[in-house]
Amino acid sequence: MNRLASEPSLYLRQHAHNPVHWYAWGEDAFSDAHTRGVPVLLSIGYSSCHWCHVMAHESFENEETAALMNELFVNVKVDREERPDVDALYMQATVALSGNGGWPMTVFLTPAGEPFYAGTYFPPTAGRGMPAFADVLRAISDAYANRREDVNAQAEQLAERLNSMASVDGGQAPSEAMLSSAMLGLARIFDPNQGGFAGAPKFPPSLVLDFLLRRAWAKEDRHAREMAELTLRRMAEGGIYDQLGGGFHRYSVDGVWLVPHFEKMLYDNALLASAYALAFRVTGTQGYATIAAETLDYLVREMRLPNGAFASAQDADSPGGEGAYFVWNQQQIIDALPEDQAKVAIARYGVTAEGNFENNLTVLRVAMHMDAISEQIGERAEPLLAAARAAMLRARAAREAPARDDKVIASWNGLAIAAFAQAGTAADRADYVEVAEQAAGFILDEMVVDGRLRRTHQDGEPLHAGQLDDYANVCHGLMALYEATLAPRWLSAARELAAQMVAHFADPAGNGFFYTADDAEELVARTRDVEDQPAPSGNAQAALVLARLSALTGDAKLRETAEAAIAPVHASMERHPQAFGTSLVCAELLLSEVREIAIIGDLNDQDTQQLIATARRSAGPYAVIAAGAPDDEEAVAAAPLLAGRGLRDASPAAYVCRNFTCREPVTTPDDLVAQLVP
Repeated sequence: MNRLASEPSLYLRQHAHNPVHWYAWGEDAFSDAHTRGVPVLLSIGYSSCHWCHVMAHESFENEETAALMNELFVNVKVDREERPDVDALYMQATVALSGNGGWPMTVFLTPAGEPFYAGTYFPPTAGRGMPAFADVLRAISDAYANRREDVNAQAEQLAERLNSMASVDGGQAPSEAMLSSAMLGLARIFDPNQGGFAGAPKFPPSLVLDFLLRRAWAKEDRHAREMAELTLRRMAEGGIYDQLGGGFHRYSVDGVWLVPHFEKMLYDNALLASAYALAFRVTGTQGYATIAAETLDYLVREMRLPNGAFASAQDADSPGGEGAYFVWNQQQIIDALPEDQAKVAIARYGVTAEGNFENNLTVLRVAMHMDAISEQIGERAEPLLAAARAAMLRARAAREAPARDDKVIASWNGLAIAAFAQAGTAADRADYVEVAEQAAGFILDEMVVDGRLRRTHQDGEPLHAGQLDDYANVCHGLMALYEATLAPRWLSAARELAAQMVAHFADPAGNGFFYTADDAEELVARTRDVEDQPAPSGNAQAALVLARLSALTGDAKLRETAEAAIAPVHASMERHPQAFGTSLVCAELLLSEVREIAIIGDLNDQDTQQLIATARRSAGPYAVIAAGAPDDEEAVAAAPLLAGRGLRDASPAAYVCRNFTCREPVTTPDDLVAQLVP
């Protein structure tokens, strides 16, 4: 009996008609395994995962394989996006047992939930160094039936190891020497030709880019700026970027950003839009603002839900095959466009008869710059390309599109809220800020229940307890929205969620945060989330949020908690800086002389707005800004930095402070710049 048809998760429902007798995660499955005396086969994936679909087609839809699974195991299917706590625990086990991890993840458990064997994708027939899935099933079942003591001993040892991995010591406070060492480490693995770090497959290093751009701004670090800019340019020129519709695919299978793995994830696009918006602020280069805008426009057009929040992902596969929705051949372009537009599009995007993908198809990339095309055709190519892009996008829309997973994930929506708020501020786009406000309103109104955040919203219901990254990333988004609007509602909500985060996720020993809450479902081990994956480490993002809140509120305890969270990863930031971008940002903030800027005045007053704009432009990446009228009790309650400050000679005034000790207030933009710029 397959029990997945009524599950809210799209990924689980994708498996509802498998002949496998799937359970969703829960007590019923483990009780059944205990009663039958068989192991649990745990399969973890997500709806837009290409290789998850491949293994499903090859094995889970196969009657013989499914019969073997049903006979020998109790089978449990988990959506990693819905239950990241389960995924994180068993990913640690998979890496410990097999040396690598990924999805689909296949883990064999005792009826007590303890893992004893694990892998990722298993093919239906042996090859490329991998055993056939059916052979694995028989071998695991035989070991459990005939060598139970050995299996249980290994499971107990691994459970102890997983628990020990969650234990950390106090570590070491961040230092300038550590940051310099991390920069050297990044330089050593930087690709000087294509940007990014390491070779194929190549993932967008969104969080390292955030660190590099902030360092370029705060320290005028030329090398940091060069590494960030080369990476940003190469990604925007490559096939990993959707040249027609905007937005980024998950990663490129090669080392030159050309052929992507075609799923589009909300977190990637939110983080990269933030990075390009920050690059625009740091460099003033309009091209970065354009990529940020095209990425956010894609999210609004294709990922925004009627409730104002954002869906989680678009699938890697479409009915015509992987990438079929996005790729082109020459004849398709010729048929879709007038001759002059077709010539420009073919030249711009490097479309050849042979193609650069399967079946003579081409993944579009920037193959020729516009000046060269204009010279080649004897007229300005930009208007022709703009018309060609619009026509090709309309033609593509007639194709059968990849499926979209409409579940709302709090964590990823927090990143999207931040991206729209930050880009709205950088590019003076009030419409982007409004999008952020609507998404934030939905999260606060529909996904906070009795003061606690839920992980997902599906089928009209908030579901699953929020994890550390949900709290941290939503707080991050709310604080970015406060910075964009200076509306106290958003800062007050961030403070309330941060208080819940500290109360339920902080290590009582004072060494950072656990990934799961203190009252969450008890698993084999309680994990930590200290490395950035595609999205920020929950521990690092929580620390960053608290450090910034401390500067706005004067609460020294928040800063101490942030420092304690970052200290245990001091050595890891030096050794593996590419995996600790968010921690590096937090470390640099903690080492910086953070300027606290209080602007007192009517927010509708032009002089007040000029002071706010000057502060945003000149204060640097680690400053905090609060603003409000002197008699606005709500504004002062949200941001105590405003308390006790008043107008100056009846004019709006700016106070530049450090540790809530302020210099003489100023009333003109020029005087404010003089206090902010060394």
